[in-house]
Amino acid sequence: MLEKTSALRLYNSIEIPCIGFGTWQTPDGETAVTSVKAAIEAGYRHIDTAAAYGNEESVGKAIRESGIPRAELFITSKVWNTDRGYESTLQAFEKTLEKLGTDYLDLYLIHWPANPTQFEDWAHINLETWRAMTDLYKAGRIRAIGVSNFLPKHLAPLMETEVKPMVNQIEYHPGQMQEETVSYCKENGILIEAWSPLGTGKMLSNETLMAIAEKYNKSVAHLCIRWCMQNGTLPLPKSITPSRIADNLEVFDFEISEEDMKTINQMEYFGGSGLNPDTIDF
Repeated sequence: MLEKTSALRLYNSIEIPCIGFGTWQTPDGETAVTSVKAAIEAGYRHIDTAAAYGNEESVGKAIRESGIPRAELFITSKVWNTDRGYESTLQAFEKTLEKLGTDYLDLYLIHWPANPTQFEDWAHINLETWRAMTDLYKAGRIRAIGVSNFLPKHLAPLMETEVKPMVNQIEYHPGQMQEETVSYCKENGILIEAWSPLGTGKMLSNETLMAIAEKYNKSVAHLCIRWCMQNGTLPLPKSITPSRIADNLEVFDFEISEEDMKTINQMEYFGGSGLNPDTIDF
């Protein structure tokens, strides 16, 4: 059974902690510093941020103040949509390193794909962004590279390049399993990371999930995080409340039965963001 300190292995042999701490919607400043420090103190060693979150400086400050050596932490950030393209991605990466106060990243992702509703040359834009990330990876500035919110049609051109993506971070929770994308990624050795595994809180009041969680004397949050893990994905729960941050790690002392996994897997859509990577306009 997985443990708090367990790691998954990317196809390039880099190890990534099996659960991460998300910082999406975490306000910059003291809130971000306090929550990230609380996460590291609770045992998280995998911190996920992004340029678009506007909190990289605070995440970096928390990491420095945590007392945990940089080499023991796995730090992810992402290049934002307005910085896609070769030169602008290189520049965005340097800004991210400066804000985080580190000289390398463990994982760097393209935050969203350019898509056909935005650009006629959407595939070329994604490829040029990927080329910059590949060069940074080959130069040893990043230990692993990947994407976020990419569907198979967006991934396909990247699969023909010198270095294929190692990670795809997607919205993944009960009712939104993105089966086509997950299947494509698993077939191609790409690890799925699950953002919003609690559906930004929408999962917590679902009666089906509440009933199943009660059977294990666990919360719905525990159930959703554990469910992600048992489906072979890497969950990125987030909170700004220290007690909940620590509590979200209490998922290594139980296992969801095959029957209950099947029930959750068959749930219909009921609480996602509604964002479609192929039609977003930002």
